[in-house]
Amino acid sequence: MTDKKYEGLTQLGKDTVMPPSPDEAKLDAVPNPRPNSDYFVRFTCPEFTSLCPVTGQPDFAHIVIDYVPGDLLVESKSLKLYMHSFRNHAGFHEDCTVGIGERLVAELKPKWLRVGGYWYPRGGIPIDVFYQTGDAPEGVWIPDQGVPTYRGRG
Repeated sequence: MTDKKYEGLTQLGKDTVMPPSPDEAKLDAVPNPRPNSDYFVRFTCPEFTSLCPVTGQPDFAHIVIDYVPGDLLVESKSLKLYMHSFRNHAGFHEDCTVGIGERLVAELKPKWLRVGGYWYPRGGIPIDVFYQTGDAPEGVWIPDQGVPTYRGRG
């Protein structure tokens, strides 16, 4: 018997297709099983891809999403499909990184969230973009994202 609180999920346990764009991607949320505890959650997308809005060439990044949940958790399959939908999205690094953060905040209403976008060089210059909602809740262990800045062959 399926738990009624999960009946609204649109992707988990179902055949799904890649959303054509981030705007069309559906993010599913589930109730936080520990809403009275502040704890830290991390998602890492080391092979993130989007398109340069000027040249159409692919851009690559290592994206790290950290958050302290409120009443909702993002369902991981829907997050994966959302992140993959950027493969067809033409956007600057800043647009992609900040857009991911803003969308998650709008839909999940976390107590705290940060997104680190560690982009590989474009035109010889790596661009790292960071988005954060404010100070983390007191008493929650927030580890470093652990992604070194780009060093090339050095």
